[in-house]
Amino acid sequence: MISRWTFGRRLAAGFGVACLVVLLIAGITYHNTENLIDTEDWVSHTHEVKARLADLLAAVTAAESSERGYLITGSDSYLDTFKTAQATAKTAFDDVRHLTLDNPHEQERLAQMQQVIEQRMDNLRDGIDTRRTLGAEAIGKLNGQIGGSGSMTKLRILIADADQEESDLLKVRTVTSRQATIFTNGVITWGGLLGLIAVVAIGSLITSSLGRQIGSAVSHVESSAAELQASANQQAQSASEQSTAMNEISTTINELLVSSRQIAESAQRVAGSAEQTAVAARGGQGMVDSTSDSIGGIRRQMDQIVTHMLELGKKSQEIGSVLDIVLELAEQTNILAINATIEAAGAGESGKRFAVVADEIRKLADRVGGSAKEVRTLIEEVRGAVNTTVMATETGSKAVDSGSRQFLDLSAAFRQIAALVGSTTEAAREIGLSTKQQTSAVDQVNVAIADVTQTARETETSASETLKTASQLSGLAGDLLRIIRPEAG
Repeated sequence: MISRWTFGRRLAAGFGVACLVVLLIAGITYHNTENLIDTEDWVSHTHEVKARLADLLAAVTAAESSERGYLITGSDSYLDTFKTAQATAKTAFDDVRHLTLDNPHEQERLAQMQQVIEQRMDNLRDGIDTRRTLGAEAIGKLNGQIGGSGSMTKLRILIADADQEESDLLKVRTVTSRQATIFTNGVITWGGLLGLIAVVAIGSLITSSLGRQIGSAVSHVESSAAELQASANQQAQSASEQSTAMNEISTTINELLVSSRQIAESAQRVAGSAEQTAVAARGGQGMVDSTSDSIGGIRRQMDQIVTHMLELGKKSQEIGSVLDIVLELAEQTNILAINATIEAAGAGESGKRFAVVADEIRKLADRVGGSAKEVRTLIEEVRGAVNTTVMATETGSKAVDSGSRQFLDLSAAFRQIAALVGSTTEAAREIGLSTKQQTSAVDQVNVAIADVTQTARETETSASETLKTASQLSGLAGDLLRIIRPEAG
């Protein structure tokens, strides 16, 4: 049950027990001190009673001596002393009576003592009055009074008994006071020792218990810090690798962007060649129309047709060269797209969006390659048509009679050429459009790669901070362990 208590609760319980022991010792000591003070008061009271009894006896004795001096000398100074002694005796008697109100036996003795004192004072006053009235001649008659009587002896006996009783009370109260002092000293000494032992035992118990508990917690914290540090190291390494991969992907994307621009330039050249071919085809068609007006100038027109066909063959060869470049660029784009897809798959969750863009680029490269192949087929057909036209022209120069029929074939061939040139122009336009789309997609991929790279850098920074925090946590755990277990240091 105690093992489940919190640190504050255990500390409060330990201090509570220590305070309870201190309060118990203080309570007992306070009670004994009160008793001791009360006993000391009674001892002082007894000493005061004894002193007042002595004063009472001295005052009565002084009054008796003053009366004798006055009887012998007749000096009034003895009367003053007598009056002072009489007043002192009365005061001392009243004090003794007041101090012994709690003692009925003493009150009975004081009643007897009062009678004796009053009787003795009356005798003394009678002697003084007789001396004052009769003079020195009366001294012989007062010898009995001068010599004293049994009243003084009785008074001394009563005062001695009272003093003895007070002495007996003083002994008892002194013993009681001494016992109370010894008991109080014992309580303070042994109680303080027991309290110290209790505090030391409680402190040792709390320290041991908290040491074990905190030590276990620190061990867990240290283990967790080690695991966090290992995880942070792994995360930092992964972030670094991811950042490197993103840099490589960014380089690949830049190369892909350059290739896209080259494809765009090639598409523009193809479009220019197709326009030139269309112009040539339209010129040939015009010549065919002129030939229909004047059949006599067929040979000259044939020569021009042969010339134009040769130019058309050259243009077709140029278009074929451009298409070779386009096909090569399409293949390079496809390879780069495949590499980008592989790098995106290696980037994990952050590369999914890049993988989609790379796949679109690959599809676009496939379309470009297909269009280029279609253009090549059309060019081959153009070349075949040119060759056929050349052969037909040569045949027409040898057989003018068959010129009409060859003219019709030539017209059909030119129409086919015009259609092929239109297809070539459309394909070139599609290549240009596709190249623009590819360039836009590459730009988007480049932006995505920049975002992924930034994320990787932030992840690396976060991993570094986590590693630093884990190291600090491990150091704090070690410091705390050395505080509660010095031998662990």
